[in-house]
Amino acid sequence: MRHARLMLAAAAAAATGPALLAFNVSPSPTYLNQALALALWGGFVALASLYGGANQSVARALRDAALPAAALGLLLLATLWSWGPGALPSGLALSSLGLLLAAGLLLLSGSAVGAGPQAVPLAQMFFAGWVLAGVLSALVGALQVFAPSLPDGNWIARSGLPGRAVGNLRQPNHLSSLLLWSAMALVPLLELGRVRRGIGWALFAALVLGVVLTASRTGVLGIGLLALWGLLDRRLSRSTRLLLVLSPLLYLLAWLGLAAWAEASQHAFGGEARLAEADLSGSRFGIWANTLALIRQQPWTGVGLGEFNLAWTLTPFPGRPVAFFDHTHNLPLQLAVELGLPLAALVIGLLLAALWQVWQRARVDDDASSLTRRTAWMMVLLIALHSQLEYPLWYAYFLLPAAWLLGYGLGRPATTAAAAAAAASSTRPLLVAGVLLAIGGALSLADYARVAMIFAAPSDGTPLAHRIADGQRSWLFSHHASYAAVTVDDRLPASDPAFADAPHYLLDARLMMAWARALERSGEHDKARYVAQRLREFRNPQADEFFEPCDDPVPGAPLPFQCQAPSRPLGWRDFVR
Repeated sequence: MRHARLMLAAAAAAATGPALLAFNVSPSPTYLNQALALALWGGFVALASLYGGANQSVARALRDAALPAAALGLLLLATLWSWGPGALPSGLALSSLGLLLAAGLLLLSGSAVGAGPQAVPLAQMFFAGWVLAGVLSALVGALQVFAPSLPDGNWIARSGLPGRAVGNLRQPNHLSSLLLWSAMALVPLLELGRVRRGIGWALFAALVLGVVLTASRTGVLGIGLLALWGLLDRRLSRSTRLLLVLSPLLYLLAWLGLAAWAEASQHAFGGEARLAEADLSGSRFGIWANTLALIRQQPWTGVGLGEFNLAWTLTPFPGRPVAFFDHTHNLPLQLAVELGLPLAALVIGLLLAALWQVWQRARVDDDASSLTRRTAWMMVLLIALHSQLEYPLWYAYFLLPAAWLLGYGLGRPATTAAAAAAAASSTRPLLVAGVLLAIGGALSLADYARVAMIFAAPSDGTPLAHRIADGQRSWLFSHHASYAAVTVDDRLPASDPAFADAPHYLLDARLMMAWARALERSGEHDKARYVAQRLREFRNPQADEFFEPCDDPVPGAPLPFQCQAPSRPLGWRDFVR
């Protein structure tokens, strides 16, 4: 009983901790949440190896989850290729490798637990943690909309979008998916009698209201997925199916109620503003069209893992979306443009085959085991649906639990005494790996602090140049320090290592102007003009002064470089060392 309570606490902490952490430190608004996710899910794996996976060897867990493990392995190799023979900076490469390895660990943990004797009880603890995370996050979202003056920014995040809930993750679409995961996790707890029917219905309605408060487009799709689950899953009880089928009606009633409240009270409701937007796709159609053009240009090997932003920004697209995108907002397109079509098709095929395996295994299990596996399948399906419009799996607090859910659905209990005896082994590898992941998440904070000091006023008066130099020695975050270096010091030549680092993270207006000027100072006039041309396509207000001489030239004076076209054809690969 004591171990079960400890396991429940670990599951609740792993789900709720990253979702409720509002405090953040520049330059990344979500890094602390992700570091906490790494540490807490590492602890969850360690405890689960003792509580839920005692009859499952790591080798057997790997065999059960072979398909998604192979997909992760291919992504690991692609990252190494983009880093070694390619030009991806070491900090970005190590970050990607670390997240992929962490996802692999959660995948194996889920597979081991799914095949163990405590599969159903531990899954219930996992789901209970997500219900708690969703309910508390819904309360945060309600405060952000109904009492926007109360959030202080440290304990409860302030919403930067009037009338919309963003949660403590500060993104409405992230909050929406978290709430939908919570609603799905509530289903097995209702079916197995862990939550009373009346309380469960009330919690479900509150979660749907929270989704409405986000005004997220992916939330609408997720509500539809809940209804489909209720319509198609005949193994659920009649009352639970009715609850799921009614979710679109609950959503509509909540929307109409909030619209009426906003009109009567003169408060803002973000949903109305979303409906009034001219571009309901949020520039996605534009970025998808640009991505397809990049795929046509490099169909076989892609632009390299992690290099989409650099390739897209430095490729001519006169009608491009004016925001600085670092992702295609569509998982298949992201894989296709960065890996190339053959490798992307293989990775996607492996993941789809794994989802099919989970569904097939859930169909033949007994009622309780099938229910938990079907729920895991639905939660993975939801985040996959979200990944067609956003990139939630690039965040540890979604990637790690999604990997665990997929592994859990794939774990197969031993069917014979001989197989059980062969599978029985020490869980020490998962225990050790979980502890190491927890320690690694905690230690990464010290590495992050080196670059955070650049963006905060130091108490000891350390000069900015010294703080930047120290930040550039960071293992994982040197690109932030390099960005600071090139945008603060206008004397750096284009050959400075900072220019080989910063552009691979996110090219924005400040960085592009600094890079163009550095190229011009270094005598690389055509490259300077090319970067300026690409910047002008974004029509960014920060660059108005930069291009002012082009719009109002001085008679008789030579035009500055940013007003001239390059004298020879160039492409984005000409800027990769």
